[in-house]
Formats: sequence, structure tokens, C-alpha cells
Amino acid sequence: MDPKCPSRVVFQRVGDKWASLVVQVLADGPVRFSELRKHVHVITPKVLTQTLRALERDGLITRTVFAQVPPRVDYQLTDLGVSLLGPLTVLREWAESNVAGILGAREAYDDARDGALAG
Repeated sequence: MDPKCPSRVVFQRVGDKWASLVVQVLADGPVRFSELRKHVHVITPKVLTQTLRALERDGLITRTVFAQVPPRVDYQLTDLGVSLLGPLTVLREWAESNVAGILGAREAYDDARDGALAG
């Protein structure tokens, strides 16, 4: 829990709204920017670019530029990125198993809060 703990850097990246989705899309091999956008949905090109740069900087993905017209760029997981797939899979499975309970708790909380504000 120490603010200086190096694990915070990793949790910040993995906990990023888009990073874990991009890593999971890249699980099956190299993907082009446009394909990443299609798979991740609703992400803007600017935010996807920022996410990809951060993942590349952290050594989780590589960016390969092919000298052709038009230019082609592929993104692919590094060995370090591949090693993240296991923990992300476990977290995704937990989320899928528990989403109903979480949404139910939210609804109960909001109903109780709305009732308290109305009364």
C-alpha cells in the first residue's frame, strides 16, 4: 500500500480503461490500428494511439511499420504482454461471473440513496 510501491505503476497500466481490452484483442496475433478500433469499439483514434504508445513504452506490445503504400502498421504482444493474458483472463472470468451481483448491489444502493433523499 506504500505510495512508492512499484506495483502501482503496473496496476495503473493494467487498470487503464482501454489497455486491458487492447491486450486481449492482440492475444490472437498482430492487428492493424483500424482492426483494433473495430474490436475495442467506441475508442477514439487519439485515445487508442495514446493507449498503444503507453503499452509500447511499458514493453507490452511492439509496433511494426511496413514500408509500403499506404503504410501498414501492425501491433503485437511482446512476451511480457503475453504473460499478462493469464491474469487478465482470470479477472475477466471473475467479472463475467459477478457482474449480476455488482449491478444488483448498485441498483439497491441507488434505490436506498434515492429513498433517503426523497424522505
